[in-house]
Formats: sequence, C-alpha cells, structure tokens
Amino acid sequence: MNSSRVVDPAGAVFGLLLPVIAALSGVILTKVWEPRLPAQIATHWTTTSPDGFSTPMSSAWTFALVTVLFGGGCAAIAALAQAMLMMRRTMLVVGLSVVGLILTVQVVLLYVQLDVADPAATELPMWSLGLGVVIGAVVGLIGAALLRDYRPRVAATGSPDPRLPRADHPTTVADTVGFGTLGSLILLLILGVAPALAVCLLVDGWWPLAVFVPVGLLIVSLLRFRVIVDRSGIRVVNMGMTALQYGIEEIEGARVDVIKPFDDFGGWGLKVKGRRNYGVVTRTGPAVIVTTACGDRLTVTSARAEEMAGALNTYAEVRLRRP
Repeated sequence: MNSSRVVDPAGAVFGLLLPVIAALSGVILTKVWEPRLPAQIATHWTTTSPDGFSTPMSSAWTFALVTVLFGGGCAAIAALAQAMLMMRRTMLVVGLSVVGLILTVQVVLLYVQLDVADPAATELPMWSLGLGVVIGAVVGLIGAALLRDYRPRVAATGSPDPRLPRADHPTTVADTVGFGTLGSLILLLILGVAPALAVCLLVDGWWPLAVFVPVGLLIVSLLRFRVIVDRSGIRVVNMGMTALQYGIEEIEGARVDVIKPFDDFGGWGLKVKGRRNYGVVTRTGPAVIVTTACGDRLTVTSARAEEMAGALNTYAEVRLRRP
C-alpha cells in the first residue's frame, strides 16, 4: 500500500499549531497585563538580581520569535508524514519541551512584576524553568503517541533467498536491546540526577531536577528498545511506542551479520546511514539485517539475530503460499 499523505494531522496540530498558539498567548497575555507592568520590565536575571530590561511588548515579541524559531523549529518535523516516525516523535518532545520552558518562564516573569514599582527588586522563581520543561515534555509525549507512520508500503513479490536462515517451527521472537534496567538507571544517574544535584547545591534549590531528569530520561529512552518479530513482521518499540515497523508482506529477506556500531553506523542507538538505511545498533555483535520491497533496510543488533532472521524468512515464505 502506498501513502501519498504529506502532512500528519496530529503532527501539524502539535508541531506547527501549538507552538504558534503558545507564542501568541504570550503576546496577548503581555498586552492584557501591560497596564499593570512597569514601563521597563526585567527580562534577564543573574543569580542575584536583574541585569536586562525591555518594554513589555518588545519582550513579548522576542519571546514569541524565540518560541517559534527554536521550539517550533524542532517540533515542526512532526508534521512531515513520511519522515521516520521515531525522529518525528523525538523532535516533537524536544521542541515542545522548549516551548513549555519559554512560555512558562514568560508567564512567571510577567506575574512577578505585576503592580511593581521597581522591577530591579524582583526575583525570577527558578522553579519555573523545571515546571516549563515538565509541562512541555508531557504535552510532547501526548502528541508523539498520536503521530502515525505514513511511509509508503510496497508488497514483496518473491520468496526470500533459499540461502537465508529459516526456522523449523517459527514463533514470536522478542528481545530488549540497548541498556538494561540497571544500565539505564546508572546512565540516568550520570546524565540526569548527578548534574541536577550539583546544580541544586550551587543555586540552593531543587528546580534543576525538573530540568535535568527529563532530559536524562529522554536520552536513556533513545538507547533502550524492544524488538518483536512475529507473523505480522518486525517492529521496534521505544518509549512505549512503535518506532519502526515493517509488515511481513513487505519483507524480501533477512540475513545475519556482525555489526560494529561506530564503524558501520557512526554510533549507538537508532541511527540512519545513507538513504533509507536504518539501524537499531546498541552493541558489537550479531545483527539481523532486513531488506524490504520499498528499498528500506533495517539492521538490529541482538543476541537473538539468527532466530529473528529465521522466523522472518519463514513467515515471509509462508505468506506467498496463502491463497
């Protein structure tokens, strides 16, 4: 089945419309509150006091521009229906985290200066940084779950090469690849908790945890996958959502080879090398390499690569025998 859809409706709403609404909301709120704000409001703080000032509306349009360019620029990729689903989901979460951060800081910044005679005496509650990231990430995850894969699907016309592995009694083969539970916790500690606690001590507050921990969780999630092979095909699950999926009717064949992530794909995780060549590479060792009729190639490193290849080739062959 081919899909001619160019724009993912959910991606357009969350990746395009939402950042623009957030940007305009900040401008409208500033306009409503402008009579209660100083002529020059504080827009930047050092660790102790404000050191940057601007007129309210000038600040509002600056916030709007930054929101659209940076947050919206990342999130907009979610609207591209035929781009890699996992990339669209990741960029949507990142982009809306930025949007949430900027809008929350803007609202709090304005709120603390309502009816204030001297903006130089105000303080920006730093917890707003953490709150904004969390709100944006949650909205991003909701939007990511609604995205759909609209890539073109082409049915294979022939059986897999007879020289490829086969399974005598094919069954579902599943494997968790990448960091295990213990490894994920250690990585989260290194990337999220430890830096956050260090910053907490420096600023004498707990808000950095709300910034660093979500970022750490996102990084960890991008290095942990569940790969499932069954009679329907092969799918890769990440963050509780399907990142990549190929139906058994699309698969031309599956072979096994030894893969070195840095040599073959330039690193670990979900990788793209060249046009339509995708890899879920989290270790050096055996990998199942799946080719499809649409021209895509998927490489997954797994200790169960031989089982996966055998099951896929057998299921694909059985598919052609069906009336």
